[in-house]
Amino acid sequence: MANNKSSKKRVQIAERNRQENKSYKSALRTLMKRCLSACTAYSEAPGDAAKQNIQTSMNQAFSKIDKAVKRGVLHRNTGANQKSRLSLAVKQAIEPAKTT
Repeated sequence: MANNKSSKKRVQIAERNRQENKSYKSALRTLMKRCLSACTAYSEAPGDAAKQNIQTSMNQAFSKIDKAVKRGVLHRNTGANQKSRLSLAVKQAIEPAKTT
């Protein structure tokens, strides 16, 4: 346990930052799952409303990823990897694989 005043304060600050980072990561996972489920829903039943749902969920997820990277919650390569993964899923859902 911390002994002096400054180390006690650092423990409090670290706990506060941990809670904020946890909420960012949780929201990020939720938005990513929402985007991926919108992709599967569009694959099962294509339509304009489903396509719009994919676009809005992807934009929200990208925004949250960028904010998390900016705040230092995620490493920039991790953020880029997640954005790439989402965009690939969206691309595969909207444009089915072409057989050549």
